[in-house]
Amino acid sequence: MDADDPFPAERTAVITGAASARGIGRATADRLARDGWSIAILDLDGEAAKRTAAEIGGNRSVASLGVAADVADPDSVEAAIAQVEASLPPIIGLANVAGVSSPVDFLDLTIAEWDRVFDINMRGALVTRRVVPAMLAAGVGRIVSVSSVSAQRGGGTYSKVPYSASKAALIGFSRALARELSPHGITVNCVAPGPIDTDIMGGTLTQERKAELGAGSMVGRVGTVAEVAALMAFLLGEDAGYITAATYDINGGLQVS
Repeated sequence: MDADDPFPAERTAVITGAASARGIGRATADRLARDGWSIAILDLDGEAAKRTAAEIGGNRSVASLGVAADVADPDSVEAAIAQVEASLPPIIGLANVAGVSSPVDFLDLTIAEWDRVFDINMRGALVTRRVVPAMLAAGVGRIVSVSSVSAQRGGGTYSKVPYSASKAALIGFSRALARELSPHGITVNCVAPGPIDTDIMGGTLTQERKAELGAGSMVGRVGTVAEVAALMAFLLGEDAGYITAATYDINGGLQVS
């Protein structure tokens, strides 16, 4: 895609793991819908995905679809994306948000726990492989995956080794994929949030826990899902066509890369 080529007016963004009411995925879906995208929400909880998609679509007056999908299961992904393609405009954007935490100490770690975390956090990003053909056909695409400051710092927030390793793998995945797909007008990037006020760190953060997590950053607070969503929406948008293979820190200065 040349810089002068128009960005498709009719376009769909797929957002994985976006049914959680307080999650980055839902906030990103809402921001993209505000920007005129049709949205497809994939989540293990199919009923929640449908409710969330209907609510956002209704509020933003855009086409929307919620689909049950296990991002670690290729057959489930195939069925979900086929449904999206049959119902909505061409898939131009993908936000790989689905993820799980893991606070287990390394010496207490089981292989089952390691596999659980990698299946969702890293293998789940292979949703990308299923949506890329649509982007190739359109001559443009935007892919953004959610990594973590934990990948850069080696933990230190809530989750430990398997989480940090899986989120670091996403960065390498995105850089290598960007090299392959850039000739086709498809950009691939990561965002690496610091502590964000979601439920992934063992449940809703108390005010005391927020203060503790925010104390180590330059801005002195935890981030919000809306702030991460704004960054992701930019990287998924028309103006980000010259940005690829990048990892954007959004951590309040907790980690300086």
